[in-house]
Amino acid sequence: MTEAVDPADEVVRVRVPAKINLSLRVGPVEDGYHRLATVFQAVSLYDDVTARWQREGETTVIIRGREAHLVGTDHTNLAWRAADLLRQRCGGDWGVALTIDKNIPVAGGMAGGSADAAGTLLACAVLWDLDLDPGELRELGAELGADVPFGLAGGTAIGTGRGDVLAPALTRGTSHWVLAMVGRGLSTPEVFRRFDERQPEPPEPEVSPELMAALSSRRPADLAAVLDNDLTEAACDLRPELAELLELAPRVGALRAVLSGSGPTVAFLVADEAAAVDVHLRLKAELGSEVECRRVHGPVPGARLLQTP
Repeated sequence: MTEAVDPADEVVRVRVPAKINLSLRVGPVEDGYHRLATVFQAVSLYDDVTARWQREGETTVIIRGREAHLVGTDHTNLAWRAADLLRQRCGGDWGVALTIDKNIPVAGGMAGGSADAAGTLLACAVLWDLDLDPGELRELGAELGADVPFGLAGGTAIGTGRGDVLAPALTRGTSHWVLAMVGRGLSTPEVFRRFDERQPEPPEPEVSPELMAALSSRRPADLAAVLDNDLTEAACDLRPELAELLELAPRVGALRAVLSGSGPTVAFLVADEAAAVDVHLRLKAELGSEVECRRVHGPVPGARLLQTP
């Protein structure tokens, strides 16, 4: 006879990637949000979200690892809100204990909080045995934040609207990056406010055809030529040292550097894996211990299950 499993012993673990923006074009404000045209790429820097049953209607969050002390564990946490939204929409009274192992920088422009929310949606849907397809999870994710749907989808995608309306982008090959993750984060609202001060009437945003062609060319130099981010000058106004960091690319052997999202993480595009090793070493020599550097590649899948009950 099979022994019954105590729900409290059931565990779901999900791994979810960071993102970088290959292009981020910022347009006018509509309904309180800027219209965006962006190209996301999911890269091999991950947070892990573990979900366990607990008493009905209760959500708790434990944060471990990189910059854990900077992340709230109450209703201000996007993962907490993801579990609460899922419970409300599906009409249940389930409880969950979430443990988030962080590697993605906090307020680093790599959508770490959104990644955790995406991981929580998938983990809780499996833990609570909910019949939701990927599209339904992405719709719920869009209610939580513009970057959450991409955390579920992964790969390389075009984002429009607030960045939450996704379309897959045709890519060939693997891109190699070295990330310079500046320790002190930047506030996304503050960067957008500075952008508005600098450019009160921005044009309608669009993804360039040259970028789409570069993604399918397999030539990293083609992609390097078309990387862009409209928030760069605003972020550099707030953190002048970022301009110096972006200018390091040719000195350390990178093809190009681009600010990810609202910063302050800077992504250095390199030719291949061997070049990534070399650029990583050179960046560490230039920047010292104050800036953490990591080698990553993309595109990688979105949120995926590592452990199920």
